[in-house]
Order: sequence, then structure tokens, then C-alpha cells
Amino acid sequence: MTKPLPSCLCALALLIASATATSYQQQKTEPLKLAQTISMPNVKGRIDHMDVDINGERLFVSGLENGSLEIIDLKAGKWKGSIPGFKEPQGVAYDPTLNKLFVASGEEGLVKVFRGDTLELLDSIQVDRDPDRIAFDPHTQLLYVGCGGKVEGKGYGEIAIIDAKNDKHAGDIQIADHPGEILMDQSGGTLYVFVSIASRIQVINAKNRQILSTWLVSSQRPADAAFDEATHRLLMATRIPARMIAMDSNTGEEVASLPTVEGMDGVY
Repeated sequence: MTKPLPSCLCALALLIASATATSYQQQKTEPLKLAQTISMPNVKGRIDHMDVDINGERLFVSGLENGSLEIIDLKAGKWKGSIPGFKEPQGVAYDPTLNKLFVASGEEGLVKVFRGDTLELLDSIQVDRDPDRIAFDPHTQLLYVGCGGKVEGKGYGEIAIIDAKNDKHAGDIQIADHPGEILMDQSGGTLYVFVSIASRIQVINAKNRQILSTWLVSSQRPADAAFDEATHRLLMATRIPARMIAMDSNTGEEVASLPTVEGMDGVY
């Protein structure tokens, strides 16, 4: 997790690559430049996960220590508003087809459901303790939420399955411990669950809800990752030591391990 900002004001820094498509060499040498900083004046402490409404040009940001969900107007480049009343808001998922916004409220053990356009609270779904990461499958309209774990008093973690259309808790998949990341292939058939405390990845068949494989990770605490399905690569950040590891998503073979910065909280 990233460290809190030194002041009480949180901000989002948006970066763009200034390279043009005129030459590959130019793309490699041109630096990233700061395009914009959007202040969130009411947010104190560390922020957490985000999701975006592309058509509506809104960004939803979990104000983890502030107990709020922040709304950013990307077109105007301004903070737009805040939804208070959360206890450790973490994972966020927005689905335009259902016109719904889902937010995991960790200390409450709830996934709160809001209407996407008006942000009116529609429902609160009880899951296991400390719901965190969220993955949404648009094919089945199922929401996968990581929760539970040994630190929460259980000998295992869980992936809570939510029927996003009807806002119902539809079951759970038992895993080794609390998941730090959940990734999904484009078909929605396979889940990759990163169990940070156990330093392993568990591969799950989403259709029958069975664990297919468990892969150990060479560094400790893999917590944040991205999936490049075209090249069959899982790209993960580990905490101890701080490494960026590439793993074959078909076999679990580690194909690269590079040094990186400490405190990574999000790989995209």
C-alpha cells in the first residue's frame, strides 16, 4: 500500500506519454510528463482502488482512510463530489449496462450498490469480513469479491460471488487466505487470485468454482498485478523484496523478475 500524503489534501496525478508515433526510438526516449493534478480537498489520509465510467467521464476513487467514495469529473478535470459513510472503502466496480456502482466497505463486511447515474444507494450486500478487491464479469453479470482470511479469524480466505443484476450473494469459493488481487480472463472463465500472505497464486475455474492450480511466487507478498492475455503474462508487484515479476498464465512458470520501488499499490 502507498504511504499517506504529507498534507491533508489528497490529489490524483494523471500522466500521459508525450511521445508521438513518428518513430519507435522517439517513443522510447521521450519522458512521461505530468498532464494534470486533480485535488480532492476534503480527503484525508490514503486513497485506495479506483474504477472509471468511460462514457460519463467520471472516475470513482476510494477514500480508504477518509471513509468516502470520491467522484472526479474527468472532462472538467475537477473533483465533483463525495459519498460519505463507509468504513474502509476499498474495491470499486462500475458497470454501465446495469447502471450500477459497487463499492466494498471493508470493516462493515458489505458491498454497497449505488445507481450509476444518480449515485443513490440501492442495496447493501453482506459478505465475509474485510471485502477488498472486486472483479466483474460482464458475460455472466457476476461480481467476485475477495474477503476473509486468517487475520480476520478464519483459516482461509474467500471469493464472494454476487449476482450483480439482482444484488444477491450467490455463493463463495474457499481459497488459501485473504486475496490481495483478483484478475480474470476476457471470457470470464478463469480467475487468478493472488494470495498475498501465502505468496502464491490460485487459478480458479469460474464456471464450476473449483481451484485448478496453485503456483508459488518467488518473492513474498504478491498483492497487485495486471494480466496481458495476448502474451499469456501475469505481471505482479511483490513487497518483500520489491520486485516486478512476470509469470506465464498458462503454466505458472516465472519468466522475469525485475527490481522495482517499494510500496506499490496498483499495476495496470
